[in-house]
Amino acid sequence: MTEQERRESKAMARDATNGAADGIKRGTIKEVAARAGVSTATVSRVLGGTYPVAATTRARVQRALSELDYVVNANARALGTSTSNTVAFVVDDVTGPFFAHIARGVEQQATAEGRLCLVCTTHSDPEREIAVINLMREQRAEAVILVGGARRTPEYAGQMAKLARALDSAGSRLVLCGRPSLGRDVPHTVVEYDNEGGAFAMTSYLLSAGHERIVLLGTVDVSTSTERVAGYRRALESRGIPFDPSLVIPGEFSREFGRRAARELLSSGLGFTAVFAVTDMIATGLLKGLREEGVRVPEDVSVAGYDDIPLASDVFPELTTVHIPHEELGRTAVRMALNQAESPLQYVKMGTHVVVRGSAGPVSPK
Repeated sequence: MTEQERRESKAMARDATNGAADGIKRGTIKEVAARAGVSTATVSRVLGGTYPVAATTRARVQRALSELDYVVNANARALGTSTSNTVAFVVDDVTGPFFAHIARGVEQQATAEGRLCLVCTTHSDPEREIAVINLMREQRAEAVILVGGARRTPEYAGQMAKLARALDSAGSRLVLCGRPSLGRDVPHTVVEYDNEGGAFAMTSYLLSAGHERIVLLGTVDVSTSTERVAGYRRALESRGIPFDPSLVIPGEFSREFGRRAARELLSSGLGFTAVFAVTDMIATGLLKGLREEGVRVPEDVSVAGYDDIPLASDVFPELTTVHIPHEELGRTAVRMALNQAESPLQYVKMGTHVVVRGSAGPVSPK
């Protein structure tokens, strides 16, 4: 028996002892082995999944495990393995539709890979984000998936690179989902989408409809927003239209901000014909605010969003927006991180595209 097998066998034995803590008598690893007619080492191999076992033998062991109600103690198993078979999904706010649909993809793929998915929220607190990542490293999470925009500062990038190396040394993996890479020398996985390209495509669509005074609404100082500003600006320059910084309005990623912004924009004197909100949540609030002010969409003002959350097709008029493959982002993040041998590059950028609905149209003649 190898040293690894000895550790696994001891860990499984502790599982059986701990299994009686709730007052229920469960089978021990020796009893499972006896019933299946195999050694305890073979039972450990089946439980660990790290050694090849004949299909017929595996079936006998699994049947014995079921009949004896054998339960593996996760803490004991972790003593003999490098990870805890868990995937951590770290996000600002899991209630947001954008994050929730990526979370669904993460959970689906984690389940398919035989892992447990843990959801951790940071509430946009950078200190909490770092604390959560360190906690997941201590808990031996197999992958730590960060979702959403990242702060664009050298200090933050340096912290993330340091954490990525710490996770790697612990046998874990940092995954940036919808965030830019930290550099080729950093051991991490990057699954992003063409954020700037999506903004370029939407701005180009509005320009082709005759709009030249386009408000970009809801920018903040994170990577996703910065890239959308870059795409917006590039589209204007490609048409020879000067970039007007007064048309780029900062704000919050919320419906309430969009609703408030409607009145403020109408009284600002900017003279715009279209509003491109950097998220669908802002855009849906804007639609409501414009309706309350008696403004017709798209006859008086065209409105576009970004994300293509389900709500985008439920509002009136239905929202023209940029589609992001939310669930596929989550699934790919897990699949790549857990199967690095099959994906040595550990980087992928997914496409985005404009979804044309009823909220944006041609400029109305004066």
